Amino acid sequence: MKLSEYFENTKGRGVIATADSKGKVGAAIFGRPHFINEKTVAFIMADRLMHKNLKSNPYASYLFMESGERYKGKRLCLTKIKEEKDPDLIKTIRRKEGPPPYKDGQTRYLVYFKITKILPLIGEKTKG
Repeated sequence: MKLSEYFENTKGRGVIATADSKGKVGAAIFGRPHFINEKTVAFIMADRLMHKNLKSNPYASYLFMESGERYKGKRLCLTKIKEEKDPDLIKTIRRKEGPPPYKDGQTRYLVYFKITKILPLIGEKTKG
């Protein structure tokens, strides 16, 4: 199964982690990634800690835990490649079933990442 199909069809929760230029780590709950292709994903971000950290350190980690009682899911190692703040594009890509959009007038960014490594939720067997 393609990674994009996995995320499209699997229910669960995600957490993204970033670090600033000094290595201070932050983490936040995020929805499923938006797939541009099988090697590139994007997340919609407000100008909060995760986005601010990416200005000085392009590396991030995304952990996705499937719904259910077992510890199943994926971990993605990511490198930021670009970002946009086109509100029409963000409105188009945003999932309708997701959480409500950020407050009106708050700048949002579509941040693109290259997937550099795919790991299972538990263990170290690399895929991709």
